Amino acid sequence: MKLLGNISAIALSVIGIAKCSTAAPFLSNAAAASSRMDSVFGIARGGGLFGGGNKKKESAADVADKLRAESGETFPALTQEEVEEWLGHIPIFAVTDSNGAGVVLKPDNDTSVMYFFFSPQMANATLAQLKSSNEALDLKLSAFSLGKIWYRMLNKDGDQEEVKLKLPGADDSEAEILAGGNVEYRLVPDTRDLLGARMLLTMTPEDGEEMKKAGDSMTPELAQKAVEKAMTESPEFKENYNEVPVFLIAQMRMQKPSEEGGEPKTILPMYFSLQTMVSTWQQFMTSQSDPEMKDMEPAINVMNLHKLVEMMREPSEIDFRSCLLLPPIPPGGAAGGGAAAAAPSAASPMASGGTLGDI
Repeated sequence: MKLLGNISAIALSVIGIAKCSTAAPFLSNAAAASSRMDSVFGIARGGGLFGGGNKKKESAADVADKLRAESGETFPALTQEEVEEWLGHIPIFAVTDSNGAGVVLKPDNDTSVMYFFFSPQMANATLAQLKSSNEALDLKLSAFSLGKIWYRMLNKDGDQEEVKLKLPGADDSEAEILAGGNVEYRLVPDTRDLLGARMLLTMTPEDGEEMKKAGDSMTPELAQKAVEKAMTESPEFKENYNEVPVFLIAQMRMQKPSEEGGEPKTILPMYFSLQTMVSTWQQFMTSQSDPEMKDMEPAINVMNLHKLVEMMREPSEIDFRSCLLLPPIPPGGAAGGGAAAAAPSAASPMASGGTLGDI
């Protein structure tokens, strides 16, 4: 358990304990067997994504093997509308003008980029940087629904709509018209979770044993060593954008209350925040009285969000309709609202997004 905490502490620095109050977690009997698999640095392998010492890397298909329904049933692919709804309650943030029009940056003469951030702190830092360069700019931070822009902007097939580029406050007659495909939309994960994913992918059994021995006395030198290895040797999540890690623990399930007063539904929680997932698992395991359960190691999986959505669009033995994607909880944020609190209302800026298309 200390190893998991060390990974989280190094990757995520100092943030408040985030509680997932959607429901109390519990163990899946079928998935619990995965905790007895061949272990890597004390944590059961989750999708082969920890296998620094393994010659054979496992793939997303191996993650799917661990999450198959006990019945062996094959579930139909999710439709585009279902994917949009599945992602719909996840907030992302962008810098816009006072009317909600997205700010497109030009890092060079040939590139036009708009950034969407999972972390409001990172989006605010970008906003502050832009304002410091020109105090006259009337800019703000706007929130959007990930589901509403996933296909319309981030992953649109075919030609995109034209985009008007103009300086903030300028008249439309001064706008430069660009084909939509000439604007690159970048989805930026929290750098702490990105580092956490890279660390999980690069740690060997020897690294894990070293960290476990260090326990609470983790030295800056040991932490720096793990970070440098993660930054230089990770086989995935090498880019700082458009490679978004999603974390899950194969053994953990939650009960989602029925909206109609019927039987609660068993769901598999998936997390954008490594710290939220680690905290939820640790709090749950601390409350256990069974010694065998206290010693159970979590089978952690980390997947690329884009690959996960691709899997959902195909028939699968995983019931993705029984999976719940949990949004990041900002440091110090209240958890009382759970996942439902993150869903944008009709009056929320996430439901519209101004001139980013009334999406």
